Amino acid sequence: MNTASATSPRDFRQTLLAMLGLCFVLIMVALDQTVVGTALPTVVAELKGFELYAWVGTAYLLTSVIVVPIFGKLGDEHGRKRFVVVAIIIFTLASIFCGLAQSMLQLVLARTLQGIGGGMLIATSFACIPDLFPETLERLRWQVLFSTAFGLANAFGPSLGGYLAEYWGWRWVFFVNLPIGILSLGFVWYFLPNIRHSAQAPTRLDWFGAFLIALSLGCLQLFVEWLPQNKSLLLLLVVGLVGTISSITLIWWERRCENPILPFDMFKNRIIGPVLMLSMIMGFCLFSIMYYAPLLFQGGFKLSPNEAGMLITPLAVSITIGSIINGRIMIKLRSPKIVLYSGVIFFLLSAITMTQTTSHTPHALVSIAMAFGGLGIGLLLPNLTLIVQANTFRKQLGVATAMLQSTRMVGSMLGTAIIGSLISNQYTSKVNSMLAENHASQLAHWLDNPEILFSNELRQNFLNWAPQFEKQSIIYLDGAQHALIESVHESQWLIAVITIVAFWVVSRIPSVNIYNHLKE
Repeated sequence: MNTASATSPRDFRQTLLAMLGLCFVLIMVALDQTVVGTALPTVVAELKGFELYAWVGTAYLLTSVIVVPIFGKLGDEHGRKRFVVVAIIIFTLASIFCGLAQSMLQLVLARTLQGIGGGMLIATSFACIPDLFPETLERLRWQVLFSTAFGLANAFGPSLGGYLAEYWGWRWVFFVNLPIGILSLGFVWYFLPNIRHSAQAPTRLDWFGAFLIALSLGCLQLFVEWLPQNKSLLLLLVVGLVGTISSITLIWWERRCENPILPFDMFKNRIIGPVLMLSMIMGFCLFSIMYYAPLLFQGGFKLSPNEAGMLITPLAVSITIGSIINGRIMIKLRSPKIVLYSGVIFFLLSAITMTQTTSHTPHALVSIAMAFGGLGIGLLLPNLTLIVQANTFRKQLGVATAMLQSTRMVGSMLGTAIIGSLISNQYTSKVNSMLAENHASQLAHWLDNPEILFSNELRQNFLNWAPQFEKQSIIYLDGAQHALIESVHESQWLIAVITIVAFWVVSRIPSVNIYNHLKE
């Protein structure tokens, strides 16, 4: 039984305005994902602390993925509107704190808070769409608005991030969320209905399960980050042991809990299980490119933040183009499986091409590679949502949607952390080997951190430190630049291998009819 507040949209105008509010929410979240990666090298150049580079992304993703299942469940139980409103406020305030950060640690802490708001938005706003439009065909028509909003954010996000970082200062990358947050808050407050799918009183939330999720993912994140940093063996063993015990306890508890926050039965489902796995894989691959391609372009190819943003833009824009093409195609198809295969192929072509790019590669070719990656994601992600929503019960709609978003964010978190650790470790190893071969190991404290490649101040300090060795210093800087390029290339080969695994996962998804009505 559906229950809705008196503010439920009764006509086209109110429905349109409610959707516009959700579109502003989507623009805010999408902008944050696309502008931050482009601006990160500039942030590090000012605040220093390259060792926390990956944490700017992973802190956000970690808190997001923890709160998504919590508020997906709360949205099912209490209605989603109140949580969307609170999430907008938290996200907007956290964006201001990010822009005011005076150190990388402060920025990471502000991003942690921002991740809470972002996770609440993802858990609730995406599930509002099937609330408003239960039938798939109607939902596909209205999703044109979502695709347009996503397209605007993706089209302008990377270049906007580069432009703001270069001409206004990186802090405006976060301050730009303020006007969008105010707009989205106004539209959602006045026009979005509060819809519940049960006449029964809300059940008690599984808080112990939520705690175990936070503990398990937190330990996993720390272990992945610390393993290549030569942390003490005892510390790694403790973190690994706590994470393993909490994960085993989580599985045991959720299987016995009367109202689990994380229904593991979904992973056993022959349709939803492979979809969740594919979502995790593509999250891993997408964020690995979004966060580290700007590092390659600015640190390796010596491009400005604005130029790097322009090269990332085709990736973001093509996600929208792929989503629009997908909407046109899926109206004529019953099963999305052939489209899923096509999306994986496009993304694989992008990853392989990125392993071969150099500073001499024409920018048009780099843009095409980025566009292929975005097109692949655009063909994949909307269909994963449609498959899950068409094969779940209405009362579990929020949980199922949250599970899909959670697995994507877990993949994104792992991708950002693992690829970041791989690049950092390989770069340091290559630079130290280069210096050792040239009997210049005394320069390691200058060059074993890639900050010097995108900080003019550090570069000049290094050249001034030993003016009599200026020619050799320039050669060593070039060597460090090539070490970064090679390290990023190796990370892209790993992404290509993982993308190939996605082919096998797609083959495990049965041919399903996405036009099923939501189950009661």
